Amino acid sequence: MSETLHAVLFDMDGLLVDTEKVWGLVEAEVVDRLGGQWSPEHQERMVGGSWETTVSYMLGLTGADVPHDVVAGWLLDGMLTRLESGVEPLPGALELLTQVKAAGVPIALVTASLKPMADAVLASIGRHHFDVIVTADDVTRTKPDPEPYQMALRLLGVDPHHAVVFEDSPNGVAAATAAGCYVVAVPNLVPIPAASRRTVVESLLDVDLPFIRTLVQAAV
Repeated sequence: MSETLHAVLFDMDGLLVDTEKVWGLVEAEVVDRLGGQWSPEHQERMVGGSWETTVSYMLGLTGADVPHDVVAGWLLDGMLTRLESGVEPLPGALELLTQVKAAGVPIALVTASLKPMADAVLASIGRHHFDVIVTADDVTRTKPDPEPYQMALRLLGVDPHHAVVFEDSPNGVAAATAAGCYVVAVPNLVPIPAASRRTVVESLLDVDLPFIRTLVQAAV
């Protein structure tokens, strides 16, 4: 194991797996059920957001008099139904996970999705890749709050300055940055600028373990 790289942490939706398109379809179905219309612009505003935020946004958008928990249930049921047939990993995702795992570097999955959805995705890509899994059900505040990454680091026993986080959304980047980690941003639907302790790449195909090690060595 590298003297400076002690862990790699990954977001899930839009980073490891191609679920953002599925999200868009399910969100549109739910908003239609509420009597409104969903556009790509609405989806972009919700990328990387929590379930609570998304449901509140939908109810505010449509003005529908439907209980928050009911709408959340529609969202979850729609996602789980579509994920039953499996989900496609994004290019380079499984290769990078395998490479990091083979080197003995601990890996965490840190997602703003609920546990049932994370379980459905892990059934496709393999739970064995991850030493720690943190979902929205495990925290009181989800991204952009740093709590999910702080919890994962604590469970791994790793200092944030020796960890690299892969994220695709501004909310996720904000959470990882606030937790003190180096961030590799792989923008999906929303642009993310380069910044201090942040590298931006187009795809997971553009990175490998030696590259990740150099980032932390330069930052520590």
